[in-house]
Amino acid sequence: MNRCASRSPFFLLQSLAMALLAMLFATSAWAQMGLRPFPPQTQRAVMQITQTPELLLNGVSERLSPGARIHGRDNLLVMSGTLTGQQVLVNYVRESSGQVYEVWILTDAEAAQALPVGP
Repeated sequence: MNRCASRSPFFLLQSLAMALLAMLFATSAWAQMGLRPFPPQTQRAVMQITQTPELLLNGVSERLSPGARIHGRDNLLVMSGTLTGQQVLVNYVRESSGQVYEVWILTDAEAAQALPVGP
C-alpha cells in the first residue's frame, strides 16, 4: 500500500520555480536595503589596528574586548589582524567596561549617513 501521493513532474517543476522566485526576491530585497541598521549608542571614528587587540580611534589608544566583532563593508566578519596598519572609517559600540566590542567598516553610502540619535 502506497501512502504517499505520487507527484507529477509538473508539481516538481512548479516547486522548483517557486523556490527560485523566493530566493530572487530575498536577495533583491537585501540589495535594495543597502544601509545597515546601527544601534542608538553607535559612535563614529577613524580606526587603525596597531597590534591586536590594540587600536587607535581618532588617534586615541583603545582596546578591543575579548570576542569583539568587526563587520566588513559586505557585513561579513573581518579578522582584526588583516586590518593592521590600515585606517578605515567605522561605526563602533563599547561594552560596559569601555572596551570596543562591535565595529562596522562603513561603505561610502553609510559614511554619508548621519549617526542615529539615542533616546
